[in-house]
Amino acid sequence: MAEISKARMPDRGASIPGRQGVTAETRPRRHETAQCSRRTKILLKNVHDLMDAPTAGWQTSALMSAALPPPGVNAFTIAVLPGDGIGPEVVAASLDVLRATEARLHGVRFDLETHAVGAGEYQKNGDPLPSPAVAAMRRADAILLGAMGLPDVRWPNGVEMTPQIDIREQLDLYNGVRPIRLYHPSHTPLKGFGGAGAPIDFVIVRENCEGLFSDRLTPRAAGRDFETDTLRITRRGAERICRAAFRLARSRRRHCTLVDKANVLPSMAFFRRVFDDVAREFPDVRSERVYVDAMALFLVQRPHEFDVLVTENMFGDILSDLGAGLVGGMGLAPSADLGDEHGLFQPAHGTAPTLAGRGIANPIATILSVALMLDWLDHPETRRGARLIEHAVATTLADPAHRTADLGGNLGTKAMTTRVIEALHQSPA
Repeated sequence: MAEISKARMPDRGASIPGRQGVTAETRPRRHETAQCSRRTKILLKNVHDLMDAPTAGWQTSALMSAALPPPGVNAFTIAVLPGDGIGPEVVAASLDVLRATEARLHGVRFDLETHAVGAGEYQKNGDPLPSPAVAAMRRADAILLGAMGLPDVRWPNGVEMTPQIDIREQLDLYNGVRPIRLYHPSHTPLKGFGGAGAPIDFVIVRENCEGLFSDRLTPRAAGRDFETDTLRITRRGAERICRAAFRLARSRRRHCTLVDKANVLPSMAFFRRVFDDVAREFPDVRSERVYVDAMALFLVQRPHEFDVLVTENMFGDILSDLGAGLVGGMGLAPSADLGDEHGLFQPAHGTAPTLAGRGIANPIATILSVALMLDWLDHPETRRGARLIEHAVATTLADPAHRTADLGGNLGTKAMTTRVIEALHQSPA
């Protein structure tokens, strides 16, 4: 996963539409621009609210002193959304690791703001995604999410609540990054992989805001004896996700594979034409096209041959779970949903309500998602923090005795978290 983070970050600015000419050498660092501008707007609003007070002078001075970090310290606001099921448990574990990492870093601070979202919030207040929580996400420098939704809490039309999809669309988090990495041979059901065998290390790049999910909120006529869903692909959406995938591939092993169904679906044939157009912009990256049914086979037979896979929303959803199954399950599958202004980080697994409250959920996926978040914050020290976490997780999982129940072991959530923190303390500075 370190390769994903290290290579992706220097080219991030160039992936933003309208900023293609900006390079890592010429663009301002993210922690000097986006973060500061958001925090400045909040501060100025608060100052404006105080200006009419009789003691405006000292109040404004006190407010500015409290809102601004000490000189030389970069403060990052993290919107924390524990969510439902095992979400609060794995988020709490990941925050323990974040605090342990913070203690190893210099000149950075993480300010946490927790907000209630999900099916539980809907049961309490009638809205799984309250507008104050969305506003907080927009203000924050990054978003850390546990999991949302419960099988028994559904909309009147019978579908589960999926506020995580609503967040992606409202914040335009079009770039779904799903790293798949094997840490120990005992974690995979495949023979001959990991250890002395072939590695499994690829990334699924999923288009998050279009595809087959885009039509789900369209009002439907009642009483008809059929239903349809529209698979929507736009040139803008396809271009930006393909460019993100090629940039990531350029920073890794220079191999980018489109996964589609262009032999049957016109929308997929269009997606392939756009992919081919973008591929010509990256002559140094080998491009490949594979039908989704064939890819399901190839990932089981020869997963080591793939580097970066880019695909439509639904296909990415399915293949991400297949990929996780190759390396030990959803408890080892982190994810990042990225846009041009916002980034959300969460484990790829769901709420697992049957495991909630038992203290046995695997926290590794969420911990690795924190590493992705630190990388995305794009400060030298947060990037170093990401490397520390990645190294600690790899060191912990290298010992086959360190396994949670989903991996066939007996470590609980807290015990696994403790092992990671111990490894982090022993990591090189």
